[in-house]
Amino acid sequence: MSSPKPESKAPRAAPKHLPAAPKDPHPETVRLQDAFRVGLNFADRADFEDARRGFLGTIPDAHVANARGQTVFSMRELAFLDAEQAPASVNPSLWRLARLNANHGLFQVNERTFQVRGFDLANVTFVEGDTGVIVIDPLTFTDSARAALSLYRQHRGDRPVVALVYTHSHNDHCGGARGVLDEKEALSGRVPVLAPAGFMEALINESVLSGVPMMRRSMYQFGNSLPPGPRGYVDSGLGKVGNGRMALIAPTVSIGQRRERHVIDGVEIVFQLTPGSEAPAEMHLFFPGLRALNLAENACQLMHNLCPIRGAKTRDALAWSQYLDEALAEFVPHVDVVYAQHHWPVWGRERVAEFVADQRDMYRYLHDQTLRLMNHGLTPREIAAELMMPGELSKRWHTRGYYGAVAHNVNAVYTHYLGPYDGNPVNLNRLPPVEEARRYLTYMGGAEEVVRKARGDFDRGDFRWVVQAMHHVVFAEPDYVPGRELLADAMEQLGYLAESATWRNAYLLGAREARREPGRQRPPQPMVGAKGLLATLPTDRYLQHLAVRVDGPRAQVLAARFDWVMTDEPARHRLTLRHGALTSLPGSHGAAADAVISLDRAALAAIVEAGSDFVAALDQSALTVQGDVAKVRAFFECLDTFDLGFNIVEP
Repeated sequence: MSSPKPESKAPRAAPKHLPAAPKDPHPETVRLQDAFRVGLNFADRADFEDARRGFLGTIPDAHVANARGQTVFSMRELAFLDAEQAPASVNPSLWRLARLNANHGLFQVNERTFQVRGFDLANVTFVEGDTGVIVIDPLTFTDSARAALSLYRQHRGDRPVVALVYTHSHNDHCGGARGVLDEKEALSGRVPVLAPAGFMEALINESVLSGVPMMRRSMYQFGNSLPPGPRGYVDSGLGKVGNGRMALIAPTVSIGQRRERHVIDGVEIVFQLTPGSEAPAEMHLFFPGLRALNLAENACQLMHNLCPIRGAKTRDALAWSQYLDEALAEFVPHVDVVYAQHHWPVWGRERVAEFVADQRDMYRYLHDQTLRLMNHGLTPREIAAELMMPGELSKRWHTRGYYGAVAHNVNAVYTHYLGPYDGNPVNLNRLPPVEEARRYLTYMGGAEEVVRKARGDFDRGDFRWVVQAMHHVVFAEPDYVPGRELLADAMEQLGYLAESATWRNAYLLGAREARREPGRQRPPQPMVGAKGLLATLPTDRYLQHLAVRVDGPRAQVLAARFDWVMTDEPARHRLTLRHGALTSLPGSHGAAADAVISLDRAALAAIVEAGSDFVAALDQSALTVQGDVAKVRAFFECLDTFDLGFNIVEP
């Protein structure tokens, strides 16, 4: 059922450029930042001592470049964080964390455990065995991982890698695998690659099948496109972000039992599976002989996300807290240090026990109190407005919402149980955003009137409401510059105020994009960083990605059966295209195949590197086809392409 659309006004003449430079903190922002300092103990320096404990050395500015001389990671542009006092454009609590996360180098955790921190968003951990070293979580990018291993060997000797461990299924913990290990070593069985059960499925679902929107939204979450500075990028909560190429090595050993004991190069490890916690596939590592506990990413020095703003499957806060409770009971009494794959460790039995208990309590409280208020009929926004962490718990630095946030985590818990619909029929079938915005503006008297009223609200510091109102103006009339500018100004102030690094980055990037010239066409942004990941996927997983690229309406008239053969791999795969849906299974269609498509892994990598244009690859004979070439071409022509630069704060 459709309804008549209101008449849209002719676009107004717009200046060629909006002011692009960040603006000064609003007087109300300055006042709120000063007020925020009250109640938090900034004199507490324990974290600063822990973050520097065991420092052995680093490379200048943690500057890592690839073979072409391009910067992959660097702290050079973050020198402004040396200042003790937070500027008014950064939440003082977030400034404190940003300074802590600026520490970089090789750190000794205990007699056999070392971490390289500050070379990437995550940490890489090195555990020394009898003859070599176990590498835990080889960072996001190969060049960063290679530099970290080189730094470790510089201080600890040229020990061979005897095992590679992925604690969980996120890119920043596995994408740099080929920077520390040759895949041939893994495939030969000489060096095991261990991961929790379901690792590959979880990685593909999050990073490949929904990879494009997730990567675009990640720009807002991590802030990697923001210029560093007190009015721009300062941190990503879990650490600092870099850039580069990912290259995965698939696991060869799956940890599938609730508790599983292995001895690797003389080091005993008890694995605790924690599925559905911070990642769909995740595990803790307890080292009895080293009296150490690695909690992966389930207990960092902050409140984590129950669903990141980049998007992901919601995380089970109840299970998360229960896994920490189990670790607290089974492992913590036998350890002297607990550490994670982000931030810095905690030493001392009493401090470790308190830290893990606090983390457990935080996720349990978020879960139970959201459920309690849900059972009173409150909706996510209503719960978020009411729910606050307990006073003592909220004052702990490691429970502050630097990465997650109470309001966003409430939404995640609600969605985990009831889905995104809040139960109000008003929200069952809302109008699309542009049409909704145009109708709102008609009711409110037009763009000029809305902007006039909103300017008064902005002057009073009512930034949240201004953002909501200006959203409608920009979606209804994206060429109306005063609306775009006021939206940007209000989002910028919310970014300055945010304690959460991810919220800050999202607001500031939103402001930056709102200040872009209206209607300016941007060149497409391909999936540069993920090319290495795509090219190294097992073939069956790559074909899942190919299925997502099928343009269903265009392909629905095409029925085809193909055999897909990787000539340097033993298995072949049968593809069936029917009703616009591409399915694949191991095996062959035999004589029923319309064509056989053959290529090797190097050819696939080259095609991915060139933009995944299979039509061009066919024309250039980068792959071979036996059978109905025309049908293969028709199939390739139905493969969609994606642009990482799609609009978010404008229609």
